[in-house]
Amino acid sequence: MSAHALDRDLEDLAASARAALVREIDLSGAWAGDPVWRDVFGAVPRHLFVPYYYVGVAGGYERRWGQSPDPAARERWVRGTYADTPLATRLRDGELLSSSSQPSLMAMMLVALEVRDGDRVLEIGAGTGYNAALLAHRLGDDDLVTTVDLEPEITESARQHLAAAGYHPAVVTGDGARGVPERAPFDRIIATCTLPSIPRAWLAQCRPGARVLTPLATGLVALAVRDAEHAEGRFLHTPAYFVPLRGGSRWEPEPAHMGGLPRRAREHELFRFLLALTRGSLDPQEAYALWEREGRPERQRYGITVRGEHEWAWLDDPEGPYAWPLPG
Repeated sequence: MSAHALDRDLEDLAASARAALVREIDLSGAWAGDPVWRDVFGAVPRHLFVPYYYVGVAGGYERRWGQSPDPAARERWVRGTYADTPLATRLRDGELLSSSSQPSLMAMMLVALEVRDGDRVLEIGAGTGYNAALLAHRLGDDDLVTTVDLEPEITESARQHLAAAGYHPAVVTGDGARGVPERAPFDRIIATCTLPSIPRAWLAQCRPGARVLTPLATGLVALAVRDAEHAEGRFLHTPAYFVPLRGGSRWEPEPAHMGGLPRRAREHELFRFLLALTRGSLDPQEAYALWEREGRPERQRYGITVRGEHEWAWLDDPEGPYAWPLPG
């Protein structure tokens, strides 16, 4: 079989696998709130953004790549790019530096971002460039989309992947916590890395009425921006685990000591979310007492308020009895 025919077969396989992924996300209900994303995911070729990735195996990672001399390995690579799973795309000394998020989670986040035609969007964390391509395709205008990452090798590869897929949004190398002021103002900001608090620079670069969606603790919070000094919103229902933002504002929490707590609490995902959200304000015993007293709250009962120099997390009511300052 010629190399050209093999490439055509791989392209056919990619198209078939992409259609299967779209059907799988469709069944999850992720884009029920904005079905236009179904066509976007069906059109943007994810495999062009992950020319190689790493799969966990006993003792470490196995690299899969599209240029393998083994046809079976190339087929495994292309099938893997359209699995509804996150893909590790960059490692350093065994540490995960960058990944391509789970497509169904990306779909849910993009729907929750509530993008409208003509919106200017800033993405914090360029990754492979795939998410920026989805946004550019949805908006139909490359110039409306900006993506930023601290690592030059990440932005360079994202730019190459985007160009190969036919997209040319602004790809900026810099600290995402500082935003991209030269491309402001923005109507939407979406982060694909977790932060300890909401950077004030983001709000200053937003138009009033903008929406910010970012991972925080082990959840996703959606904030309505009133002005450069004030934003507020609640967490979405879903858990979300992302690599931390790299840069000067990086913050690594100390692991909580949960000795003496019941196992059902230690292992409960929602209790661990509360611990992450209140770290530095509540010790685990206090958090456990609150969690039980309030009926093991779902994520949607929690929110974040930014007002002037103050930023806090809360349960049920921003001005209620349960409020905890976030690290500056």
